[in-house]
Amino acid sequence: MALENQTHVINGFILLGFSDLSLQMQQFLFVLLLLIYILAVMGNLIVFTILTVDPGLQSPMYFFLRNLSFLEICFTMVTAPRTLVILLAEDRSISFFGCALQMYFFFFFGSEECVLLGIMAFDRYVAICNPLRYSIVMSNKKCIHMAVGSWIMSVVLQFGQITFILSLPFCRSKIIHHFFCDALPVLRLSCADIYLNDILRLVASTVFILIPFLVILSSYIYIISTVLRMHSTDGRSKAFSTCSSHLAVVTLFFGTAMLAYFQQNTGSANERIVAFIYCFVNPMLNPMIYSLRSKEVKGALRRRMWEKLSLFRL
Repeated sequence: MALENQTHVINGFILLGFSDLSLQMQQFLFVLLLLIYILAVMGNLIVFTILTVDPGLQSPMYFFLRNLSFLEICFTMVTAPRTLVILLAEDRSISFFGCALQMYFFFFFGSEECVLLGIMAFDRYVAICNPLRYSIVMSNKKCIHMAVGSWIMSVVLQFGQITFILSLPFCRSKIIHHFFCDALPVLRLSCADIYLNDILRLVASTVFILIPFLVILSSYIYIISTVLRMHSTDGRSKAFSTCSSHLAVVTLFFGTAMLAYFQQNTGSANERIVAFIYCFVNPMLNPMIYSLRSKEVKGALRRRMWEKLSLFRL
Protein backbone atom coordinates (compact mmCIF):
# COMPACT_ATOMS: atom_id res chain seq x y z
CA MET A 1 0.00 0.00 0.00
CA ALA A 2 2.88 2.34 0.81
CA LEU A 3 4.36 1.72 -2.63
CA GLU A 4 1.06 2.54 -4.32
CA ASN A 5 0.76 5.82 -2.42
CA GLN A 6 4.26 6.84 -3.49
CA THR A 7 3.39 6.55 -7.17
CA HIS A 8 1.19 9.65 -6.92
CA VAL A 9 3.82 11.89 -5.35
CA ILE A 10 7.10 11.02 -7.04
CA ASN A 11 8.25 12.33 -10.37
CA GLY A 12 10.00 9.14 -11.37
CA PHE A 13 9.82 5.42 -10.64
CA ILE A 14 9.90 3.04 -7.69
CA LEU A 15 12.29 0.10 -7.75
CA LEU A 16 10.49 -2.80 -6.11
CA GLY A 17 13.78 -4.63 -5.72
CA PHE A 18 13.45 -7.57 -3.35
CA SER A 19 10.72 -6.09 -1.16
CA ASP A 20 8.59 -9.21 -1.66
CA LEU A 21 11.13 -11.16 0.41
CA SER A 22 11.28 -11.25 4.20
CA LEU A 23 13.32 -8.65 6.09
CA GLN A 24 15.84 -11.31 7.14
CA MET A 25 16.30 -12.44 3.55
CA GLN A 26 16.80 -8.84 2.39
CA GLN A 27 19.43 -8.34 5.08
CA PHE A 28 21.16 -11.54 3.97
CA LEU A 29 21.12 -10.34 0.34
CA PHE A 30 22.56 -7.00 1.45
CA VAL A 31 25.54 -8.69 3.13
CA LEU A 32 25.99 -11.08 0.19
CA LEU A 33 25.83 -8.31 -2.41
CA LEU A 34 28.17 -6.06 -0.42
CA LEU A 35 30.72 -8.89 -0.28
CA ILE A 36 30.33 -9.64 -4.00
CA TYR A 37 30.60 -5.93 -4.85
CA ILE A 38 33.82 -5.50 -2.85
CA LEU A 39 35.35 -8.64 -4.37
CA ALA A 40 34.33 -7.61 -7.90
CA VAL A 41 35.76 -4.09 -7.65
CA MET A 42 38.94 -5.07 -5.80
CA GLY A 43 39.59 -8.13 -8.00
CA ASN A 44 39.17 -6.24 -11.26
CA LEU A 45 41.13 -3.27 -9.92
CA ILE A 46 44.06 -5.54 -9.00
CA VAL A 47 44.01 -7.21 -12.43
CA PHE A 48 43.75 -3.83 -14.18
CA THR A 49 46.67 -2.42 -12.14
CA ILE A 50 48.90 -5.46 -12.71
CA LEU A 51 48.22 -5.44 -16.46
CA THR A 52 48.92 -1.71 -16.63
CA VAL A 53 52.20 -1.55 -14.71
CA ASP A 54 53.84 -4.87 -15.61
CA PRO A 55 55.97 -4.49 -18.78
CA GLY A 56 55.71 -8.20 -19.54
CA LEU A 57 51.92 -8.05 -19.90
CA GLN A 58 51.54 -5.63 -22.79
CA SER A 59 50.48 -8.03 -25.56
CA PRO A 60 47.11 -7.56 -27.35
CA MET A 61 45.51 -10.29 -25.23
CA TYR A 62 46.35 -8.42 -22.03
CA PHE A 63 45.42 -5.08 -23.60
CA PHE A 64 41.87 -6.36 -24.10
CA LEU A 65 41.85 -8.03 -20.68
CA ARG A 66 42.80 -4.69 -19.14
CA ASN A 67 39.85 -3.10 -20.96
CA LEU A 68 37.59 -5.89 -19.70
CA SER A 69 38.64 -5.34 -16.08
CA PHE A 70 37.93 -1.62 -16.38
CA LEU A 71 34.53 -2.35 -17.92
CA GLU A 72 33.63 -4.78 -15.14
CA ILE A 73 34.37 -2.15 -12.49
CA CYS A 74 32.15 0.39 -14.26
CA PHE A 75 29.43 -2.17 -15.02
CA THR A 76 29.15 -3.23 -11.37
CA MET A 77 29.10 0.35 -10.09
CA VAL A 78 26.08 1.16 -12.26
CA THR A 79 23.72 -1.16 -10.37
CA ALA A 80 25.31 -2.41 -7.12
CA PRO A 81 25.31 0.80 -4.99
CA ARG A 82 21.67 1.56 -5.74
CA THR A 83 20.66 -2.07 -5.11
CA LEU A 84 22.41 -2.00 -1.73
CA VAL A 85 20.45 1.14 -0.81
CA ILE A 86 17.04 -0.26 -1.75
CA LEU A 87 17.74 -3.48 0.17
CA LEU A 88 17.81 -1.48 3.41
CA ALA A 89 15.98 1.79 2.75
CA GLU A 90 12.20 2.15 2.83
CA ASP A 91 12.29 4.81 0.11
CA ARG A 92 12.91 2.96 -3.14
CA SER A 93 12.15 5.87 -5.45
CA ILE A 94 14.42 6.83 -8.33
CA SER A 95 14.03 9.95 -10.44
CA PHE A 96 13.22 9.73 -14.13
CA PHE A 97 16.63 11.22 -14.95
CA GLY A 98 18.38 8.81 -12.56
CA CYS A 99 16.57 5.87 -14.13
CA ALA A 100 17.54 7.07 -17.62
CA LEU A 101 21.22 7.40 -16.64
CA GLN A 102 21.29 3.99 -14.98
CA MET A 103 19.65 2.31 -17.96
CA TYR A 104 21.96 4.00 -20.45
CA PHE A 105 25.22 3.20 -18.67
CA PHE A 106 24.08 -0.35 -17.89
CA PHE A 107 23.44 -1.07 -21.56
CA PHE A 108 26.49 0.87 -22.70
CA PHE A 109 28.95 -1.05 -20.51
CA GLY A 110 27.10 -4.35 -21.03
CA SER A 111 27.10 -4.08 -24.83
CA GLU A 112 30.73 -2.98 -24.84
CA GLU A 113 31.65 -6.07 -22.82
CA CYS A 114 29.88 -8.31 -25.36
CA VAL A 115 31.82 -6.77 -28.24
CA LEU A 116 35.08 -6.92 -26.29
CA LEU A 117 34.66 -10.63 -25.54
CA GLY A 118 34.11 -11.17 -29.27
CA ILE A 119 37.32 -9.27 -30.08
CA MET A 120 39.21 -11.32 -27.50
CA ALA A 121 38.03 -14.55 -29.15
CA PHE A 122 39.21 -13.22 -32.53
CA ASP A 123 42.57 -12.38 -30.94
CA ARG A 124 42.92 -16.00 -29.74
CA TYR A 125 41.90 -17.27 -33.19
CA VAL A 126 44.62 -15.25 -34.92
CA ALA A 127 47.24 -16.17 -32.29
CA ILE A 128 46.60 -19.93 -32.61
CA CYS A 129 45.44 -20.37 -36.21
CA ASN A 130 47.57 -17.70 -37.92
CA PRO A 131 50.56 -17.12 -35.61
CA LEU A 132 52.84 -15.84 -38.39
CA ARG A 133 50.42 -13.01 -39.17
CA TYR A 134 49.56 -12.23 -35.56
CA SER A 135 51.85 -9.21 -35.18
CA ILE A 136 50.35 -7.70 -38.36
CA VAL A 137 46.67 -8.45 -37.79
CA MET A 138 46.76 -7.60 -34.07
CA SER A 139 49.20 -4.72 -34.08
CA ASN A 140 48.98 -2.12 -31.29
CA LYS A 141 47.43 0.40 -33.65
CA LYS A 142 44.74 -2.00 -34.85
CA CYS A 143 43.96 -3.10 -31.30
CA ILE A 144 43.41 0.51 -30.26
CA HIS A 145 41.22 1.09 -33.34
CA MET A 146 39.08 -1.97 -32.51
CA ALA A 147 38.70 -0.90 -28.88
CA VAL A 148 37.83 2.71 -29.71
CA GLY A 149 35.49 1.65 -32.52
CA SER A 150 33.54 -0.66 -30.20
CA TRP A 151 33.21 2.12 -27.61
CA ILE A 152 31.89 4.58 -30.21
CA MET A 153 29.40 2.03 -31.59
CA SER A 154 28.08 1.28 -28.09
CA VAL A 155 27.74 4.98 -27.23
CA VAL A 156 25.75 5.82 -30.35
CA LEU A 157 23.47 2.78 -30.64
CA GLN A 158 22.61 2.53 -26.95
CA PHE A 159 21.86 6.26 -26.77
CA GLY A 160 19.35 5.80 -29.59
CA GLN A 161 17.72 2.77 -27.97
CA ILE A 162 17.37 4.33 -24.50
CA THR A 163 16.08 7.63 -25.94
CA PHE A 164 13.41 5.70 -27.83
CA ILE A 165 12.35 3.84 -24.68
CA LEU A 166 12.19 6.92 -22.46
CA SER A 167 10.20 8.92 -25.01
CA LEU A 168 7.20 6.65 -24.30
CA PRO A 169 4.37 7.74 -21.97
CA PHE A 170 4.35 5.91 -18.63
CA CYS A 171 0.83 5.97 -17.23
CA ARG A 172 0.06 2.45 -16.03
CA SER A 173 2.22 2.39 -12.92
CA LYS A 174 5.53 3.70 -11.66
CA ILE A 175 6.55 0.53 -9.86
CA ILE A 176 9.43 -1.27 -11.59
CA HIS A 177 9.45 -4.94 -10.63
CA HIS A 178 13.21 -5.13 -10.61
CA PHE A 179 16.21 -3.95 -8.59
CA PHE A 180 17.43 -1.58 -11.34
CA CYS A 181 16.06 0.21 -14.40
CA ASP A 182 16.21 -2.52 -17.03
CA ALA A 183 14.56 -2.15 -20.45
CA LEU A 184 11.89 -4.83 -20.17
CA PRO A 185 10.54 -3.86 -16.72
CA VAL A 186 10.41 -0.20 -17.78
CA LEU A 187 8.69 -1.00 -21.08
CA ARG A 188 5.97 -2.88 -19.22
CA LEU A 189 4.93 0.38 -17.54
CA SER A 190 4.19 2.16 -20.82
CA CYS A 191 0.60 2.63 -21.92
CA ALA A 192 1.67 3.05 -25.57
CA ASP A 193 2.22 0.40 -28.20
CA ILE A 194 5.73 -0.99 -27.60
CA TYR A 195 5.91 -3.17 -30.73
CA LEU A 196 8.61 -1.00 -32.33
CA ASN A 197 10.52 -0.89 -29.06
CA ASP A 198 10.47 -4.69 -28.92
CA ILE A 199 11.82 -4.82 -32.49
CA LEU A 200 14.54 -2.31 -31.62
CA ARG A 201 15.38 -4.23 -28.44
CA LEU A 202 15.73 -7.49 -30.38
CA VAL A 203 17.88 -5.76 -33.02
CA ALA A 204 20.16 -4.34 -30.32
CA SER A 205 20.33 -7.76 -28.63
CA THR A 206 21.25 -9.34 -31.96
CA VAL A 207 23.99 -6.78 -32.66
CA PHE A 208 25.54 -6.79 -29.18
CA ILE A 209 24.82 -10.32 -27.94
CA LEU A 210 24.12 -12.76 -30.78
CA ILE A 211 26.68 -11.52 -33.33
CA PRO A 212 29.60 -11.42 -30.83
CA PHE A 213 28.54 -14.86 -29.60
CA LEU A 214 28.59 -16.22 -33.17
CA VAL A 215 32.02 -14.65 -33.71
CA ILE A 216 33.23 -16.37 -30.53
CA LEU A 217 31.67 -19.69 -31.53
CA SER A 218 33.21 -19.56 -35.02
CA SER A 219 36.61 -18.58 -33.62
CA TYR A 220 36.67 -21.48 -31.21
CA ILE A 221 35.55 -23.99 -33.82
CA TYR A 222 38.62 -23.03 -35.85
CA ILE A 223 40.79 -22.93 -32.71
CA ILE A 224 39.76 -26.41 -31.57
CA SER A 225 40.24 -27.77 -35.07
CA THR A 226 43.75 -26.29 -35.22
CA VAL A 227 44.71 -27.43 -31.73
CA LEU A 228 43.60 -31.01 -32.38
CA ARG A 229 45.93 -31.13 -35.39
CA MET A 230 48.95 -30.11 -33.29
CA HIS A 231 51.54 -32.85 -32.86
CA SER A 232 52.96 -31.37 -29.66
CA THR A 233 51.14 -32.34 -26.47
CA ASP A 234 52.60 -29.29 -24.71
CA GLY A 235 51.36 -27.05 -27.52
CA ARG A 236 47.83 -28.42 -27.25
CA SER A 237 47.88 -28.07 -23.47
CA LYS A 238 49.09 -24.45 -23.63
CA ALA A 239 46.53 -23.51 -26.29
CA PHE A 240 43.62 -25.02 -24.37
CA SER A 241 44.83 -23.42 -21.13
CA THR A 242 44.99 -20.00 -22.78
CA CYS A 243 41.47 -20.26 -24.19
CA SER A 244 39.67 -22.08 -21.38
CA SER A 245 39.46 -19.01 -19.13
CA HIS A 246 37.95 -16.96 -21.94
CA LEU A 247 35.46 -19.73 -22.70
CA ALA A 248 34.40 -19.90 -19.05
CA VAL A 249 33.68 -16.16 -18.97
CA VAL A 250 31.86 -16.29 -22.31
CA THR A 251 29.64 -19.22 -21.29
CA LEU A 252 28.55 -17.56 -18.06
CA PHE A 253 28.10 -14.06 -19.48
CA PHE A 254 26.36 -14.84 -22.77
CA GLY A 255 24.27 -17.64 -21.27
CA THR A 256 22.65 -15.32 -18.72
CA ALA A 257 22.43 -12.41 -21.20
CA MET A 258 20.55 -14.52 -23.74
CA LEU A 259 18.17 -15.77 -21.05
CA ALA A 260 17.43 -12.17 -20.12
CA TYR A 261 17.10 -10.47 -23.51
CA PHE A 262 15.90 -13.09 -26.00
CA GLN A 263 12.59 -13.85 -24.37
CA GLN A 264 9.39 -12.05 -23.48
CA ASN A 265 9.60 -12.07 -19.70
CA THR A 266 6.59 -11.42 -17.51
CA GLY A 267 8.37 -10.01 -14.50
CA SER A 268 8.94 -13.32 -12.69
CA ALA A 269 11.43 -13.86 -9.87
CA ASN A 270 13.66 -15.76 -12.33
CA GLU A 271 14.24 -12.50 -14.18
CA ARG A 272 15.81 -10.97 -11.07
CA ILE A 273 17.87 -14.10 -10.37
CA VAL A 274 19.33 -14.11 -13.89
CA ALA A 275 19.99 -10.35 -13.66
CA PHE A 276 21.70 -10.82 -10.28
CA ILE A 277 24.10 -13.32 -11.87
CA TYR A 278 25.16 -11.22 -14.86
CA CYS A 279 25.18 -7.93 -12.92
CA PHE A 280 27.18 -9.06 -9.89
CA VAL A 281 28.39 -12.68 -10.00
CA ASN A 282 30.04 -12.46 -13.45
CA PRO A 283 32.15 -9.35 -12.63
CA MET A 284 33.27 -11.00 -9.38
CA LEU A 285 34.31 -14.28 -11.07
CA ASN A 286 36.07 -12.79 -14.11
CA PRO A 287 39.29 -11.65 -12.38
CA MET A 288 39.41 -14.90 -10.39
CA ILE A 289 39.05 -17.01 -13.54
CA TYR A 290 41.68 -15.08 -15.47
CA SER A 291 44.11 -14.86 -12.56
CA LEU A 292 43.87 -18.56 -11.69
CA ARG A 293 44.17 -19.71 -15.31
CA SER A 294 46.92 -17.34 -16.48
CA LYS A 295 50.45 -18.18 -15.33
CA GLU A 296 51.68 -14.81 -16.57
CA VAL A 297 49.16 -12.84 -14.50
CA LYS A 298 49.82 -14.96 -11.40
CA GLY A 299 53.56 -14.51 -11.89
CA ALA A 300 53.23 -10.73 -12.27
CA LEU A 301 51.02 -10.57 -9.17
CA ARG A 302 53.54 -12.55 -7.11
CA ARG A 303 56.38 -10.29 -8.30
CA ARG A 304 54.49 -7.14 -7.32
CA MET A 305 53.57 -8.58 -3.93
CA TRP A 306 57.17 -9.59 -3.31
CA GLU A 307 58.38 -6.09 -4.23
CA LYS A 308 55.89 -4.53 -1.81
CA LEU A 309 56.93 -6.93 0.97
CA SER A 310 60.60 -6.16 0.34
CA LEU A 311 59.97 -2.42 0.58
CA PHE A 312 57.95 -2.93 3.75
CA ARG A 313 60.79 -4.85 5.39
CA LEU A 314 63.24 -2.11 4.53
